[in-house]
Amino acid sequence: MSPRSPSVNEELRRRSRERLLQATVELVEERGFDGTTLADIADRAGAARGLVSYYFPGKRPMFQSAVHRLMHRTLEAALEREPRTDDGRELLARAIDAVLGLTVDHPVVMRAHMAGILQAEGFVQCPEQQRLAELLRETMVRYGSTDVDSDYPLLRALMMGAVFAILLPGAAMPLASLRDELFHRFGLDPAYTVPPGGEPARRNGR
Repeated sequence: MSPRSPSVNEELRRRSRERLLQATVELVEERGFDGTTLADIADRAGAARGLVSYYFPGKRPMFQSAVHRLMHRTLEAALEREPRTDDGRELLARAIDAVLGLTVDHPVVMRAHMAGILQAEGFVQCPEQQRLAELLRETMVRYGSTDVDSDYPLLRALMMGAVFAILLPGAAMPLASLRDELFHRFGLDPAYTVPPGGEPARRNGR
């Protein structure tokens, strides 16, 4: 049997990493962050336990990568869903609704994620985080920003603030109010997209 080519090996490594990240999200959703071990993740992914330490320095960085992957995939799907659009304002509306909807759909995962990024290490600079950042920056460009270096961090901060407000135990704010505030801040029509958990708004009285 001839040895595998470098491209095949690279694809196998990518798939192994993807399985580990998917298993991480699933298990934290089921058991919480503290109730999930690296051995559990390896077992769920069907991977050798040594692969976990090969790809990630620890559970917290691995979890952050897993959540950034989830956020990137959710955001990408929202931006590309049918009917496709080149309207930058609608794309930004879709991005906001995707993040808010993800928070409502995965509160355990997102609460653990927010708790983690407030620790000393902050954001993990991983490929998943970089892809998410690039997609959000590109969304701001398509929205029409003339100063993306300022507008992208502002968008990120405002959306993170909304996520915290949704998840805050005992003092959570209504999602609809937070959505309205973000849409107003960026001059977006609420009828651009479907509110998380809601029905499509009518456009122009239709």
